[in-house]
Amino acid sequence: MNDRALSVVRAGALTTVQDLGRPGHAHLGVPRAGALDEPAHRLANRLVGNPESAATLETTLTGCAVRVRTATTVAVTGAPCPVTVDGRPAPWGAPVRVPAGAVLDAGPATHGVRCHLAFAGGIDAAEVLGSRATDLLSGLGPEPLTDGAVLPLGAPYAPSAGADAVPHPGPVAELLLPFLPGPRDDWFTDAGLRTLATGRFRVSPASNRIGLRTAGPALERARHGELPSEGMPLGALQVPPDGLPVLFLHDHPTTGGYPVVGVVPERHLARAAQAAPGTPVRFLRMR
Repeated sequence: MNDRALSVVRAGALTTVQDLGRPGHAHLGVPRAGALDEPAHRLANRLVGNPESAATLETTLTGCAVRVRTATTVAVTGAPCPVTVDGRPAPWGAPVRVPAGAVLDAGPATHGVRCHLAFAGGIDAAEVLGSRATDLLSGLGPEPLTDGAVLPLGAPYAPSAGADAVPHPGPVAELLLPFLPGPRDDWFTDAGLRTLATGRFRVSPASNRIGLRTAGPALERARHGELPSEGMPLGALQVPPDGLPVLFLHDHPTTGGYPVVGVVPERHLARAAQAAPGTPVRFLRMR
């Protein structure tokens, strides 16, 4: 039995293994995948002495709990949540030494959506196309966590660097999404484009790692046919027949036939990953 491992006590609503993803394979139909809140992923790894590319656990809303088989250092970042070790309070956003056999529990997010749990040595799942990331669309990478599953841990890289202060993200009261127009904004009427710029949208509960779906007014189309399938970049604002924009996130399809009215630059996507259902959304055309 490998002592450098953890077992899942509580898998939570959706917990996956994530790293920096597998970019460069869109021509094969393989999404990038990887951590949705990449700054939180990178920070968690730094706190435990890992390279930023090491695999972490990404939780969704309800957190997760794991039992470590060997003493290790863990850090929880991203959405703030209560952290305990064998029921005793432990700090969020700081390195925590967890004894062998103890249960680390990252509870439900107090605000935001996704937490990242980094373990010294990283999650040592098998690599697929150079990445350990779970891809919900293609099915590549480890399966989402289930109760009782066992995941191997790698050998520690270096002592924890620690931190004097860790960013504490406040609630996303309003999600502002700047976007570059096109390439298919000409498929929408002037009224439809005004709706995108001024409409009252909210994050839909149907959102997931593939895309952030919106609820609100429909964008009026100028053309009603469908496009031949074409490439879809990360951050694309695709508009399906219901007229409600969908922001493509890391597990998005690499091609699609619905028009893309704009593209949100990648630097804004981590905030989108932490916007809970019901959060107001405002789109801002970049000049």
